[in-house]
Amino acid sequence: MTKIRILWTDDEIALLKPHILFLEAKNYEVTPATSGDEALDLIRGNRYDLVFLDENMPGLSGLETLSKIKTMSPSLPVIMITKSEEESIMEDAIGAKISDYLIKPVNPNQILLTIKKHLDTARLVSEKTNIGYQQDFRNIGMSLHNNMDYKDWEEVYKKLIYWEHELEKSVDTGMSEILNTQKEEAGNLFARFVEDNYLDWMEYPEGAPLMSHNVFKEKVHPLIQKEGSTFLIVIDNLRLDQWQILKPQIEEMFWIDSEETYMSILPTTTQYARNALFAGLMPLDIERMYPKLWLNDQDEGGKNMNEQELIGHQLKRLGKDTRFAYNKVLNPSYGRKVVSEIPNQMNNAFNVIVYNFIDMLSHARTDTDIIKELAEDEAAYRSLTLSWFDHSPLKEALKEIASRGGRVVITTDHGSIKVKEASKVVGDKTVNTNLRYKQGKNLTYEAGDVLAITKPELARLPKVNVSQSFIFAKGDAFFAYPNNFNHYVSYYKNTFQHGGISMEEMMVPIIQLSPKK
Repeated sequence: MTKIRILWTDDEIALLKPHILFLEAKNYEVTPATSGDEALDLIRGNRYDLVFLDENMPGLSGLETLSKIKTMSPSLPVIMITKSEEESIMEDAIGAKISDYLIKPVNPNQILLTIKKHLDTARLVSEKTNIGYQQDFRNIGMSLHNNMDYKDWEEVYKKLIYWEHELEKSVDTGMSEILNTQKEEAGNLFARFVEDNYLDWMEYPEGAPLMSHNVFKEKVHPLIQKEGSTFLIVIDNLRLDQWQILKPQIEEMFWIDSEETYMSILPTTTQYARNALFAGLMPLDIERMYPKLWLNDQDEGGKNMNEQELIGHQLKRLGKDTRFAYNKVLNPSYGRKVVSEIPNQMNNAFNVIVYNFIDMLSHARTDTDIIKELAEDEAAYRSLTLSWFDHSPLKEALKEIASRGGRVVITTDHGSIKVKEASKVVGDKTVNTNLRYKQGKNLTYEAGDVLAITKPELARLPKVNVSQSFIFAKGDAFFAYPNNFNHYVSYYKNTFQHGGISMEEMMVPIIQLSPKK
């Protein structure tokens, strides 16, 4: 095993001989230097894993040496050792990107702990994470086989996301494989939970979890007040794990007043779930109350062209016939326009901004090779979401809202799942094209892969003809036609889709925020 090489620079290096011997006994290789110039010469000709650097040296000072080291080797960790606790010196050192600092006199264990902290962190964190998941694995497994309600499922899903994020940092991939297996088991059991309860939730809504058509009434409407302005920001296709990645950046601007999930209705698509969110009604009720504002799958035209009108109708039904602004952002230039309009929108009690980027990203990943490479797996998909947000007009909009004291609700209409297993389906030419749900007449399908609803009105879904039914893919399945089956499967396997039944599609975030001022 290659020894870790340390450069220790101090004009009184002879006094540190016991420390050096201690480290050498721990199998570290330590090179002494008595001045900044000597240290720089050694760094030019050798490779070191870490540098200990005295702050107060004659000639080239510690801070001057630090600056030159960072110019030569920016990623080399430097630990500053100083006798002084003056704030200005510490600020200068931190500003020059030291990795850490120690105050003299130092003892051997302090030195050893610092080395492990900066050079062995990955291994130590990996081991700690693996042990933590091993301990929680059994608890999650026991929960999965209990009679769980929606809140229990929410807790399990959050745990799985937490460990997924933590194990991504681990150098050992073995635990990640175990987690993926447990997540797959959870997905299958969650689909069974929905299958067993969904129609009951429609018939007995008092026993149902919070769902798309009740979100506005329960979580947004109470925040719309005469004083101040409330913004509802709907990020299309935002999964709970993606929210967790964005959360630290949001927390720089806002206090999180509440952080929950709600259950998207079926089908988990924009056409159904977002219209239900904005109308405060299930799709069948939208069609009956506002027939001119609803289009079925086989109808021509955009299926979400009437969102502003649906919001307006819901506000009136709730007794909030107030002026509001509605913007749907489909590209960065329009996003920047929305940012410029926020000062004026602060005069409204309520405003709505819809962002379609993540939904477009999931579709682009299916059709565009370069996006497939950038979002190769779940971790990369989350990373790409964070990269987009960090440079997006949405972040600028949130900064502007926070600076002006606006309240914000962030939510979505549905999530998406990475599909893996093809399930054969046969239907006539009127059947819709979505890979996770089908609706039509005379559907033939693999019964074990789907939740079939043969009476759409029981699920509060519109019915186009007498023999129409809906089927929803469970778990990570996607529908494929027998004709040209292999080509179809190879094209769509491992893409992100939505419309069916999974934790990723149905259990979606809703967050209430107040500005940090």
